[in-house]
Amino acid sequence: MSDTEIELLAHRLADAAAAAALPYFRSGLTVENKAEGAYDPVTAADRDAELAIREIILRERPDHGFLGEEFGALPGNGTWQWVVDPVDGTRSFVSGIPLWTTIIGLRRHGTPVFGLVDQPYVGDRFWGAVGAGARMRNRFGQEVPIRTRACAALADATLMTTTPALMTGPGERERYDAVERAVRLARYGADGYAYCMLAAGQIDLVVETGLQSYDVVGLIPIIEAAGGVLTSWDGGSANEGGPVIAAGDPRIHAAALEILNR
Repeated sequence: MSDTEIELLAHRLADAAAAAALPYFRSGLTVENKAEGAYDPVTAADRDAELAIREIILRERPDHGFLGEEFGALPGNGTWQWVVDPVDGTRSFVSGIPLWTTIIGLRRHGTPVFGLVDQPYVGDRFWGAVGAGARMRNRFGQEVPIRTRACAALADATLMTTTPALMTGPGERERYDAVERAVRLARYGADGYAYCMLAAGQIDLVVETGLQSYDVVGLIPIIEAAGGVLTSWDGGSANEGGPVIAAGDPRIHAAALEILNR
């Protein structure tokens, strides 16, 4: 696939997901819990949005693999794989808060090469490919390139995480708290939308844990194309999720990693 073909298809996938999910937003829909001993909500919006994307891939690119949060994996020929979280931030979705997004990522031979994140209620859409830059389009149809902002020190940084309550692994909360104490401002609750704010130069750092591949594959190309860094807490690949850290400036990425690995 050419870069243009990838981008056009990804936008169509996002449009289809938005058409499926938006009618459910703030509608009083039924919410199910798919976790035992915890709360992991899922709704018809999650399922219908993923099926809308999956249907297009199966029809138009049957040789491509597919991995989605709700319905799992479909094999492809090994070259291309779409990795999708149809409604990232379902807790926000069921609370009527427009911070949920659809995250669409594309891997080539296992490496993330393109990402798109859509918030259709607000009207914000972000996309990017390494080597091609990152862009966003707002609800007024204005399309602009985006870039992370310079931030040399943690003391000047704005940090986001979904919630520190998710830091439940050994030592995770203590290490996260140490990073939060070092920054100027910390904000919670934006899920994947926070990474887009980082790519757009609005915040500087995102630190999270417990992520899956469908949470991050679509974010990595956008962050990197915008000039940022997204890795695991040990500085390795975040392609499969886990504890991740994203930074707009490599200097605060290094400083936060140092704290996380003490």
